[in-house]
Amino acid sequence: MSKVYSIKTVQNLPISLEQAWDFFSKPDNLKDITPSNLGFHIRSKHHGARMYPGQIIEYTVSPVLGIPLYWMTEITHVEDFRYFVDEQRFGPYSLWHHQHHFRAVDGGVEMTDIVHYKLPLWFLGDLAQVLFVRRQLEGIFTFRFRKAEELFGKWEGQQVQVQFS
Repeated sequence: MSKVYSIKTVQNLPISLEQAWDFFSKPDNLKDITPSNLGFHIRSKHHGARMYPGQIIEYTVSPVLGIPLYWMTEITHVEDFRYFVDEQRFGPYSLWHHQHHFRAVDGGVEMTDIVHYKLPLWFLGDLAQVLFVRRQLEGIFTFRFRKAEELFGKWEGQQVQVQFS
């Protein structure tokens, strides 16, 4: 059986909690913080402008060799200005559970992403993790970190850290 992996990133931004929540809780903004080489496209037409529990969002993403894959997530939990959770319902992973946490700190906001994921195909999924999935996910979260800095400003002395376990 394939292993469950996890990712954690923490980023501080020099904006208010309200500004961070306003941007990151809008599904349509996800395309702005996703690398263009992934061919990310939101397909759903009735997903709503803001995150809410039970919300279904459909995407097309091309993570391997430009081959488009269908991905459906459900927003399962939302506590305004604190967190939301998206879970894959259909897509490339056996498990995808992504927590987005927000917390006001002196001078801005701290955002923490925690992802638990599992790849299909048992040992072949674990091999894919070693060969390219880990590197690709690290690249995606590094891109998001840098794009957030570009959009909202840098937090002095902060470096990108994508922690895997």
